[in-house]
Amino acid sequence: MTIASARLSVELTARQVGTHDLGGPEFTPVHSRVLSFTDGTGTKQFDIIWSDTRTLSASGTEDLDLAGVLTDAFGATVALAEVVGLMITADAANTNNVVVGDATAPVPLFGGTNPTVSVKPGGVFLLAAPNAAGQFAVGAGATDDLKITNSSSGTGVTYTITVIGRSA
Repeated sequence: MTIASARLSVELTARQVGTHDLGGPEFTPVHSRVLSFTDGTGTKQFDIIWSDTRTLSASGTEDLDLAGVLTDAFGATVALAEVVGLMITADAANTNNVVVGDATAPVPLFGGTNPTVSVKPGGVFLLAAPNAAGQFAVGAGATDDLKITNSSSGTGVTYTITVIGRSA
């Protein structure tokens, strides 16, 4: 299977207005980045994509094995060596947060001891690196898990995850 291409685009625009003696100033910052990728295992390339919408029960947790257990949209086993991009969106109807990180033997997502990030309802978590090394390497054996947890009890959480990466 061949990857045709991918385009990751993120933009934050804002408008701030105010008044002073000489009129109404306006500040309109734009912070954006577009990353384009093609098929392969080098800089600005990827050859594996995995995406899914998943639901965790109240207080539920799962370890996503990024090297050898998950299957892509066409049934091929996902065996990542490097992650180039990771995007997680939490469903806006969630009551609890989607917590990313802190696997028993984790992929090196954040560094440090047991770090996590909470994706609040309706929120987005995004990491991407088009360089030759990607965002992070995926280890062999037990060090290839990405842990996702429901932050609390009472209700389930739904999230969508997309990972792009390289096999080598």
